[in-house]
Amino acid sequence: MDTRNEGGQDSETGLSLRWSARLSLTTRILVVNVLAIALLAGGLFYLNNYRDRLTEERLTQARMQLTIISDALSSGEAQQREELVRQFSSHLGARLRLYAPDGTKIIDSFGLAEPTYKFIDPETEPLRKDAARTLDRTIESLVLSAPIPNYSEPANDIASAWAELESATQKSGAVSSVRFAPDRTPVLTAGKPLADGTGSILLTANARDITRIVRAERSSVLLVILVAATISILLSLFLARTIVRPIRKLARAAVRVRMGRSDEIAIPRMPGRRDEIGQLSRALSDMSAALRHRINATEAFAADVSHEIKNPLASLRSALEGLERVKDQDLQKQLLDVANDDVRRIDRLINDISDASRVDAELARAKFEPIDIGKMLEQLLAAREQRASNLGVHIAFARPAKDVAKVMGDGGRLERVFSNLLDNAASFSPDGGLVEILATPDGEDIVIHVADEGPGIGPEQREQVFQRFHSDRPEGEAFGKHSGLGLAIAKTIIEGHEGTIHILDRPGGKPGACFEIRLPKAPA
Repeated sequence: MDTRNEGGQDSETGLSLRWSARLSLTTRILVVNVLAIALLAGGLFYLNNYRDRLTEERLTQARMQLTIISDALSSGEAQQREELVRQFSSHLGARLRLYAPDGTKIIDSFGLAEPTYKFIDPETEPLRKDAARTLDRTIESLVLSAPIPNYSEPANDIASAWAELESATQKSGAVSSVRFAPDRTPVLTAGKPLADGTGSILLTANARDITRIVRAERSSVLLVILVAATISILLSLFLARTIVRPIRKLARAAVRVRMGRSDEIAIPRMPGRRDEIGQLSRALSDMSAALRHRINATEAFAADVSHEIKNPLASLRSALEGLERVKDQDLQKQLLDVANDDVRRIDRLINDISDASRVDAELARAKFEPIDIGKMLEQLLAAREQRASNLGVHIAFARPAKDVAKVMGDGGRLERVFSNLLDNAASFSPDGGLVEILATPDGEDIVIHVADEGPGIGPEQREQVFQRFHSDRPEGEAFGKHSGLGLAIAKTIIEGHEGTIHILDRPGGKPGACFEIRLPKAPA
């Protein structure tokens, strides 16, 4: 059961994400910011509650005033009641009506003096008042306010025509209610029996100030909302402009890069931006440049492979064609030897090419571990000594102290680099020559030197030797024994470890070549 619920929640989340993904980024920014303004508009609904509280306070006040008036009329002389009613009505701005015990109206303040309020006909008011009343009705509907009946004067003005007096007579206390005048201003009505039992009194007042206060506050809130919404929309559009336009520019550039093959097509780097968009543009630019470099390198590698394999294939084809025409057994044996050499050469090329093509991918997946260069070289030299791989050359290794020359890397790949360098040094060194190995820390790097006593490498060739299929072997060595990929693979492995490999002159002007490898030191 729990699993189904979780799946349902994930499904709902996926639907909401898919729905939002249909909207443009500009639209989503606008929606989010306008939503915050919509929450601010909730203050309009609060004002409706504020009006209800004001009305309730006025009703309570009307009941208290009516109680005081009732006590004053009951304690005064009968002939003074009209004057008291007139004075109270003028002071309170309300209409007071006095009813006899049989329900007939005996005193009306509006008949004694000028009326203290007049109802306004909505038809005679300006259009803005109609808009205000429409807004009132809309907000009352949205907040589900209790309906308020409309006020109307009874056709026969007697006590029983007023629900407040009927209810007050039953409760023997003051009862009040609110109704709406034709212009939707509240009319407060309160009724109460007289304390001496000689009748009842009714108070009605048009509390227009309540509507005026609420509408004034609502206008202020609407003005604040309007200003905030305008500022929010403008800021949203500015934000969308600073985000969406650069992203569209990057997208169009990416499409051009995908569709074009020219090196001039590039992702804009946006150097003026220091935010995440600028970081994204520079990352995409670097990525596209790296991909282009990788594609170009792959194309060049494919061309080099085709060229290198074509030579032994041509030799093999010539030898096989010669076998068909030559009858001499000695010549046939020579041609077969040539064919066998070419087959071995092709096999060696294919193995080295396969290895070279896998280096980058394997380094990307490799998990680097702390490697003690001194210990690794010591074990490598011991293995070479057992296999007699040094070709009569002496190797001197100044082993560093334990854990002094530690790097992060792939031990197998780094061992292959040093094995290739030692093979080269041994093959170029004279018989009985000396190959020196030194590994020392240098700041944040570990520096390894492999120096031989061979003919050395001229400055103009020191970059070429790291190119694929470049082969410059010692005199007397048979052709085709090396593929020319050893140093290229070594450089790829070192660069995959964020290091560098260079060729230097030997110190002191000694003859020979010195390979320098720099690798980042492993953290303590």
